[in-house]
Amino acid sequence: MRGRTGYRVRATGVAAGLLVAAAAGAAQGASYEFVPAPQADLNRVYRVDKATGEVISCQYGLQENTIGTTLCFGPGEGAGPQAPSEYSLVASRHLREAGVFRVNQRTGAMSICYVLDDAVVCTPQGNAGSEAGRAAAPPAGKP
Repeated sequence: MRGRTGYRVRATGVAAGLLVAAAAGAAQGASYEFVPAPQADLNRVYRVDKATGEVISCQYGLQENTIGTTLCFGPGEGAGPQAPSEYSLVASRHLREAGVFRVNQRTGAMSICYVLDDAVVCTPQGNAGSEAGRAAAPPAGKP
């Protein structure tokens, strides 16, 4: 009986360890991030593929004689896959802003994404540390 009890404890411990490992793997394997639009009267949520930077958006829509529908907007200009990296979304605190920032976590580059007509569009990625940003800025110490 003692051996059996020890076996059950070990087996339970192994099973628990496998569950924890599986849960950790699932958390690391999550490939999307979701952020609501900051606009106070807009029920829109943006989704970014964390590896490719592709952005889409969905919102609730009224539809007569139903409970409603989910309206989704696919990637349009600039919102499609970007260079492989680590992307996330950041919503500003501007209550009238319908768009979000797409951030490249590795390079610090950002773009603004919003719904235009029937698609999500994003501005070209910008980074103050880029050559273009430095060329446009006045030299340090000079107005």
